[in-house]
Amino acid sequence: MNDLEAMAEQLRASGEYRVQRRLQLRPRINESRGAPTRLGLLVDVETTGLDPQKHEIIELAMVPFSYLPDGRICDVGPAFEQFHQPSSPIPPSITRLTGITDAMVADQRIDCEAVRTLVNGAALIVAHNANFDRRFLERLSDAFVTKPWACSMSQVDWVEEGHEGVKLAYLAAGAGFFYNRHRAAHDCRATIELLASPLPTSGVPAMRRLLEKARRPSWRIWAENSPFDLKDALKARGYRWNGDENSNPRAWYIDVDDGMKEAEIAFLRQKIYLRDVELLVREITAYTRFSDRA
Repeated sequence: MNDLEAMAEQLRASGEYRVQRRLQLRPRINESRGAPTRLGLLVDVETTGLDPQKHEIIELAMVPFSYLPDGRICDVGPAFEQFHQPSSPIPPSITRLTGITDAMVADQRIDCEAVRTLVNGAALIVAHNANFDRRFLERLSDAFVTKPWACSMSQVDWVEEGHEGVKLAYLAAGAGFFYNRHRAAHDCRATIELLASPLPTSGVPAMRRLLEKARRPSWRIWAENSPFDLKDALKARGYRWNGDENSNPRAWYIDVDDGMKEAEIAFLRQKIYLRDVELLVREITAYTRFSDRA
């Protein structure tokens, strides 16, 4: 053990200090022992803003990794990283956040054929905030449309497992490492490290919990034409308003787990509509979850 490691171990063992280590790139995390593995693809985008209908991708990173059905992560592959020049200058606020400048993206284009090749080989696409990344990436390439997705931010119960939040930097700090933030490839590698690590409370790999949640269907229930004066009750229960110009109703809606569907329908009939009303209910799976198509 070198001097730095010896000092770090001494500080940790004292119980008076927490030691943060820089994220190390590990080509192999666990041995598969000959068991069949599947290929995951961790993706992250940096963009000019939050609206996929108005804003553009300026950086895409994808890091392939292999995993076992029980959630153990085996190998981590090399990162795919490309810049993309947007149609207008990068807002200063985005440059401050990401460090990406107009000079860095000048004359750069994402190779969509290379993207398609990598995506086609993946069994699962993972993002830390898939609700954001999927909506941008489906506009970049239809290869992302046909793949199942999982979200490492919302489909692992980090708080229940002892973490203080769900932001990537908070989770990394809680897991004992730090990394260069707000660059797509670094975020991908940090997320894979988190998924490969045992959770503080249950002790199982976070990837196992992610797969369990991603594999289960959920249901989107629409409260169309609900009484206006009860909108605060819906909002307090977790309903969101769809006011966008899309194929979905302009109405309040909620996503619930498979076992909660009937209870939620009963709540709407008894507390909101006060009658036995037919409701629009759609099944959501990993193939449509986090997409505008849901």
